[in-house]
Amino acid sequence: MPGGGPAAPRAPWWRRAAGWVARYFREQDPTFWIAFTPALAVAAILFVRSPASNYIFDEQEALLANPYVNGGKVPFWDVFKRDFWGLLPERTIGSYRPIPNIIWRLLWHLSKLPWLHHWVNVVLHAVNGALLASLAFAITRRRDASWLVGGAFVTAAVITEAVTGVVGIADVLGGLGVLLALAALRLPLWLMPAGVFAAVGFGLFSKESVLVAVPLVAFAALVWAPALHPGRPWRFARALFALAAAAGALVAYTYVRRKYFPITLPADLAEPLAASEPLGKRALHAFMRWFQQPRLPKDPINNPLVNADFPHRVAGALRVYFRGLGQVVFPWTLSGDYSFPQEPVPARLVFPESVLGGLALVAPPVASVGLWIVAWRDERRARRQGAAAPAAALWPGLLLAVGLMWIPIAYFPHSNIPVLLPTVRAERFWYLPVVGTSLVIGAAMALLVLRSGTRRAAVIAIACFFGFQAVKSRWHAIDYTSDLTFWRATQRSAPNSAKAHLNYSVMIGAHNGDLPKRLEVNAEAKRLAPQWPMAHVYYGDTLCRMNRADEAWQHYKTGFELGPNDPNLLALGLQCLWDKKAVEPHNAELLDLADKHAGSWLAYFATEIVHRGEEHGGIEKKYRPRGYDEGPKKD
Repeated sequence: MPGGGPAAPRAPWWRRAAGWVARYFREQDPTFWIAFTPALAVAAILFVRSPASNYIFDEQEALLANPYVNGGKVPFWDVFKRDFWGLLPERTIGSYRPIPNIIWRLLWHLSKLPWLHHWVNVVLHAVNGALLASLAFAITRRRDASWLVGGAFVTAAVITEAVTGVVGIADVLGGLGVLLALAALRLPLWLMPAGVFAAVGFGLFSKESVLVAVPLVAFAALVWAPALHPGRPWRFARALFALAAAAGALVAYTYVRRKYFPITLPADLAEPLAASEPLGKRALHAFMRWFQQPRLPKDPINNPLVNADFPHRVAGALRVYFRGLGQVVFPWTLSGDYSFPQEPVPARLVFPESVLGGLALVAPPVASVGLWIVAWRDERRARRQGAAAPAAALWPGLLLAVGLMWIPIAYFPHSNIPVLLPTVRAERFWYLPVVGTSLVIGAAMALLVLRSGTRRAAVIAIACFFGFQAVKSRWHAIDYTSDLTFWRATQRSAPNSAKAHLNYSVMIGAHNGDLPKRLEVNAEAKRLAPQWPMAHVYYGDTLCRMNRADEAWQHYKTGFELGPNDPNLLALGLQCLWDKKAVEPHNAELLDLADKHAGSWLAYFATEIVHRGEEHGGIEKKYRPRGYDEGPKKD
């Protein structure tokens, strides 16, 4: 070129792209819309499952078998009269969550593919990540800490189940409600209670465990007031108003549910506790009587702690809590199921994981209060010295104080300590607690970079952390390619789960038609859980389908006697025997079982199939189990 040398060669596209990304994060404040774009990109890369994926695990019941979502005959506003699974109060198995059902029903008219329904989770997870990053920036005014907090949340591998599985929408929506309540703390004092009330109410109608927002949002209002409102913190007034608004939302939700979804209290809650009982126990009992949680199933296979006394139940719950905390930081193994005997009742009360779990439950709130007191003292000192933004330098303590308080309280309803849950352990339970762990991890990383003498090593360590989380998230999301893939991965990651082996065996039969392999895997489930009726009945069912009905009978009989009031199992086994013309040789034994278990479903079905089998073609059609990938039964 005249007047100058040759133009510098243009950098390769990947270098230019890397530079653009680096400038985006270095030069942009992570407000909501700025943070949402990368959050959505990362969430999509890590958590989106195959478009060809079918209905997996609970999605069969939540979508295919849900009469509200796809039955076509249930009025739209009857959503408040149905539980999460579309069942009426007398048939409920707990989990009253109208908002997810509304979303599913609206989407059902667009597509019946679970992939579309799951995309709602992915987008909402990105929204939640952007909300958290923007909130962290409002508190810290630091880009590095805010991006790290948001990144820790969006990439957390332990919550893959909540984001990638359709049923996890309840957890993601619940998280959205709580994060919106935190965002409402930025509003003027006169408007803030309305925002908190609406946000917490939205969260509660998405998932009942959002009740933890009542103390948590109030505590966040107390701690963060100087950062969000430096001119007029009014911390105690803001905390009191936030507490009243969140509690008001809980009261409104409870009375709406009790009106439209009435239940009969179980015997253990029917009467108040005696005055001689400890105050804490009486208070929890009184709250549960008022709250009227819909009946939750108690299956020792899904939650072995139902058979434990209270001390052993607490020990087991603390072990699960500690293991979950470990998965947040180092998610080496992730699984879709942890049922019996993967997480059995502990043999003793005191062991390393129960002790560490107890410390992890008690120590963080104590440290949180200490950090808040120190921050309050330092802020008052800065005000006296005339600082324009007295909370500006206190951001590590502000993030850590709320994060440390958040983790154990947000997890506590899922801990199996206050109330026995249907499930002993599930990774989706960590969605809301991960908000707290992200505050702690993000603050710790930012401090590491700022204060470390080896900045390069700190950056490498942080990159390794996010890289490992991303790899494990993506790897676990691949497990949702199909129900066969899901259960194969689950029985490998949780080799002591009888349920994982049994479901894998069923999928082998349904997809591959490999009955010998199904029998082999089913045998492992039966070995792990010898008192589980389903393991015996399904083993017999496999033999029956292999035209070995004579061999199947003994396994059927064992399963029938272990579960004489499980109509689905009984109907499954007896119908196969009928189809294989193998009922008549066992008529006498069936009638003996009917006499032995008088008044049970076994007695009814055994008598009916012996005396009226020809009339009904085996078991009456209305009692036969719902087939694989079949729609809802009639109420």
